[in-house]
Amino acid sequence: MVEYHLKGRASSSTLRVGFLGGQGEIGKNCAFIEHDGQIVVIDCGLTFPEEDAFGIDIVLPDLSYLVERGRDVRALFITHGHEDHIGAVPYLLRDMSVPVYGSRLVLGFLGPKLEEMKVRDFDGRLIEPGQTVSVGPFEVVPFRVNHSIPDAWGFAVKTPVGTVVHTGDFKFDQTPVDGQVTDFQTLGQLGREGVLILMMDSTNAERPGYTASEKVVGRKLREILWNRPGRILVTTFASNVHRIQQVFDAAGSVGRKVAVVGRSMADTVRIASELDYLRIPPNTLTELEELSRLPDDRVVVLTTGSQGEPMSALARIAAGDFRKLEIKTGDTVVIAATPVPGNETLVARTVDLLFRQGADVIYEATSEVHVSGHASQEELKAMMNILAPRFFVPVHGEWRHMVRSAQLARDVGIADENIFLVENGSVLEFTRDRARVAGKVQSGQVLVDGLGVGDVGDVVMRDRRQLAQDGIVLVSVAVDPSTGDILSGPELISRGFVYARESEELIEEAKERVSEMVSSLYADGDREWPQIKGKVRHALASLFHERTRRRPMVVPVILEVDSRSKGE
Repeated sequence: MVEYHLKGRASSSTLRVGFLGGQGEIGKNCAFIEHDGQIVVIDCGLTFPEEDAFGIDIVLPDLSYLVERGRDVRALFITHGHEDHIGAVPYLLRDMSVPVYGSRLVLGFLGPKLEEMKVRDFDGRLIEPGQTVSVGPFEVVPFRVNHSIPDAWGFAVKTPVGTVVHTGDFKFDQTPVDGQVTDFQTLGQLGREGVLILMMDSTNAERPGYTASEKVVGRKLREILWNRPGRILVTTFASNVHRIQQVFDAAGSVGRKVAVVGRSMADTVRIASELDYLRIPPNTLTELEELSRLPDDRVVVLTTGSQGEPMSALARIAAGDFRKLEIKTGDTVVIAATPVPGNETLVARTVDLLFRQGADVIYEATSEVHVSGHASQEELKAMMNILAPRFFVPVHGEWRHMVRSAQLARDVGIADENIFLVENGSVLEFTRDRARVAGKVQSGQVLVDGLGVGDVGDVVMRDRRQLAQDGIVLVSVAVDPSTGDILSGPELISRGFVYARESEELIEEAKERVSEMVSSLYADGDREWPQIKGKVRHALASLFHERTRRRPMVVPVILEVDSRSKGE
């Protein structure tokens, strides 16, 4: 594939659309639209690390292109309040100042994140569906769609070249929990006026038919809470406000009390309640400490951990490592979510531990305790038919999802040459009747480890994976630099490789090899430490692989001690 980089700025006759995340992956969604040198951004999210990303907390898109173009970036628009759409906003605002447009819920969720990151210069602007926001050459109109969270919006961005529609995450739910159906009237009007580009959610492009209504889950939850005699623990995504609402509604209808466990879940319940997005039935919410005073058939625990995250409340409960709550026989655990790709092993481990503790676990996709918040094939085709775009760009999905989404576009009659499958970093350029791939901008991922942002790169991650897989061997030796005599050592310390007492022969052979090599190198006049360490490292690595077929990290420490200085 030819790499060529974007040059110059979009002119008054062209429109550019680029992607910094969300293409060929689940999460860290971020797209930008540029005209006449001015930019608006849609979403700025994060994703969570894969299991082998040891020590990494979250993964951000590389936002350096936006930071470099800081004065040209006029606004950031947020489709909804999920982490994969808002989680990177505080990191962007640490490096640049830009107005952020979103719903009351989005701005409410951002508040604590910005405070934690010590971002004080926050220009948050409330917008509502149907409201037109003029930003530079753009007129941006949000329209309501259905998702698994209130106030999920798509955006119509009207430009001098044509209208760009970004659907955000959506499905067509005819009976939504909050009663707010998709704004088909606005979609129809946009289609009649003419849509130049459609950027459409592709997450469920492989699924035939229609996505079920969220109310299906509510009915199933009431059934479980009514029929199960013991305590009920329910876990879902902390930001899935509609699902949380249905847990409270179901608990209230059968007379159970609900305790909330996990920081992110507690924050969501508090913020959504304060903003009146979450309406808790009277006398339903209680503290965890109060549950011991209630009969088991009057207890519900709403907890984090639907993705099996090792430090989440549910994972700790399953492992017997949560002081305030222990699983006992008769408990039922409802996992009201499906694993994000890459988290399947973590979720399976948590389920297995819960069964071992004596709980009954309801987690299968066929159990109706979870429905997707994303449109299936028939809804995706309906969206394309309503808007009838000239050009189509699948977004928000792994590569196979986007490929299938492109096929659906062909099925509804969009010309193949007008469909663009692009990866992160790609920039498309449009005129009123033509489109092309204009080049690439810097993109990728930024790893966050504790307070460090971007200071853990590929080399560090490679070292961490090697340590996790094969361990480390530290070898230390003291040498008289004038004679090459070994004054002390070699000493070998093995961690995660072999146990010294059980591998004495290998350890002794390694010591002998180090002694011979160091003495020989000094005798030959080699005094360069980097070269000596490299040769020792290579020699031990070869020995260990020959004897064990493993490749531990080898760290040589060579100390030069002048024996003539002893006693002075």
